[in-house]
Amino acid sequence: MTDPEVAAIAPAEPALTPYDRAHRVTYLRLLDAHAEGIEWREIVRTVLHIDPDREQEHARKTFESHLARAQWMTEQGYRQLLKGFE
Repeated sequence: MTDPEVAAIAPAEPALTPYDRAHRVTYLRLLDAHAEGIEWREIVRTVLHIDPDREQEHARKTFESHLARAQWMTEQGYRQLLKGFE
């Protein structure tokens, strides 16, 4: 599944989780959109499938936690992901 449903809050564990593995593409899409300077509300609508007009607080928290986790993946999590391919 390349576009799985997202949780309200992304994991914050120091280790890679099954959720992280399932959301690799979501994390990449978030990072790409953020790097392109796309406004967070549009990213939430397109990538996380949340209506920020109807659920502003939920949308913002979900976006922030998933972006933070995506950034963690680029710094640390990817190492754990690559170990699974050895």
